[in-house]
Amino acid sequence: LGLSEGTEIKVTGDTIYASASTFEELNLSQELLTGLHVEMNFSKPSKIQAISLPMILTPPYKNLVAQAHNGTGKTTCFTLGMLGRVDMSKKAPQALCVCPTRELAIQNREVLMKLGKYTGVTCLCAVPGLPKGVISDQVVIGTPGTMKRCISSGQLSTRYIKILVFDEADHMLAEDGFQDDSLRIMKYIERNSDGCQVLLFSATFNDTVKGFASKVVKDGNQMFVKKEELSLESVKQYKVYCPDEFAKIELLRDRIFSLAEKLSQTIIFVRTRQAAANLHKTLSDAGWSCTAVSGGLDQERRDKLIKEFRAGLTKVLICTDILARGFDQSQVNLVVNFELPVKHTGPPDYEVYLHRVGRAGRFGRKGAVFNLMCSENDRNVMENIEKYFQHEVAEIPSSEEAFETALKDAGL
Repeated sequence: LGLSEGTEIKVTGDTIYASASTFEELNLSQELLTGLHVEMNFSKPSKIQAISLPMILTPPYKNLVAQAHNGTGKTTCFTLGMLGRVDMSKKAPQALCVCPTRELAIQNREVLMKLGKYTGVTCLCAVPGLPKGVISDQVVIGTPGTMKRCISSGQLSTRYIKILVFDEADHMLAEDGFQDDSLRIMKYIERNSDGCQVLLFSATFNDTVKGFASKVVKDGNQMFVKKEELSLESVKQYKVYCPDEFAKIELLRDRIFSLAEKLSQTIIFVRTRQAAANLHKTLSDAGWSCTAVSGGLDQERRDKLIKEFRAGLTKVLICTDILARGFDQSQVNLVVNFELPVKHTGPPDYEVYLHRVGRAGRFGRKGAVFNLMCSENDRNVMENIEKYFQHEVAEIPSSEEAFETALKDAGL
């Protein structure tokens, strides 16, 4: 899923920026360079970093709307951008990052702390359950509701904010996402701080959100990847027809689980909390070891299950789309769409499909995706997904041999 060298990136903006072939060209502090090389093991910037970092880190610090494939290092782009702007001598919030889920906020904080290990930067996670008290951390990463509450109550001062990042920005600005909270946060900052740089990062931007983003982030640079380039080259996708729902469960039990045992880790996506709970119970009762995560769990339990999966203690995770976006676990090489992603109104959710598939094959590693189809409607959804990405997905029979061959073709 990494950007191939031939990937076409469309950049608009009036300033000419030279791509950075090394991190050293970016005028970063020695502490940040040490973090990049020692903690992150990066030798040189990825293509997306080479193009976007000079835009982010060069005065007059223009706004940026950036689209970058999953797994190409976009988190490093904006965390480095935030760290590069913080004045370490000032003990007050100077950089904010807003994310759609607590999992993503926690993960982004981990990346930022790793990258900023030698700088002494302080960073707070503003997620539900945050205790009261004035926030003096230099970087605050959190979810929109909590962030808005902290700012409006005066707990989080926006006077010194120099950079505001929206991760998974298409979801943050979508009407059916977090648009209201996001706009309110931007207004608070505009009112109180002097010239804040806004960065919108996401792997997907549909045309509506793209248009809205351009209006919201005025006078900025833009960087978009052509839609056809998003067709997930390093991840092999397959579709499997199952005559009924029970056949889907049989397929998971008899084919996919025995394969998953030999692979690193697997994520199974369903649409609803109820479906996650039901599937987890069915498979657990049949003696298979798996965990399920959805928005219905209390936060402590959710955090614990994710931590166990990250540590590799569990191999199979059933979840809703709460983890489709941004969840970075390099051991995941198999994704199963037990239920295909559709919007509440019925049509396929192309963005969510792309994000789900992006959980496998992080940073150009090998991965496979099995899409289970059960009804005529599922067939139509899959057909539309193939048309949208201009990418044909091979159909395979549900035999053991077909599955083993499919994984072999995927390099697993």
